[in-house]
Amino acid sequence: MSVLLPSTVTDTTATAQDAKTAERLKLRQAAEGFEAMFVRQILSAARQGSFGGENDLFGGNPVGGNDDTFTQMRDERFAEIAAHSGAFGLARQIEAQLARGLEMSNAAATSAAATSTTGSTAATPPATEG
Repeated sequence: MSVLLPSTVTDTTATAQDAKTAERLKLRQAAEGFEAMFVRQILSAARQGSFGGENDLFGGNPVGGNDDTFTQMRDERFAEIAAHSGAFGLARQIEAQLARGLEMSNAAATSAAATSTTGSTAATPPATEG
């Protein structure tokens, strides 16, 4: 039987908190990346729109002109800034939804670890034939 000292418990708790913070940071970055990709797709689709004229919807050069690369780079940067600033709020919603699943899986893992540590097993109802 091992005895946990108070400092060990505190260190374990701090390590667990750091792990949760790191997971949450990864989740936020993934959600912002998804929002940026989504905004880029919206901008790309909007730029392809035309009302029958030679210029694109935003009044730039004709599609296929010399500024396509610059326009794409500008749209990518705008999408990254919008996602990071939370202008659309999509990343925040994605993060909140996925965090719930992350918390539930962490809680399940914690309870499974506690069960295996204490050596107790959950009571299972007897199988019935029917």
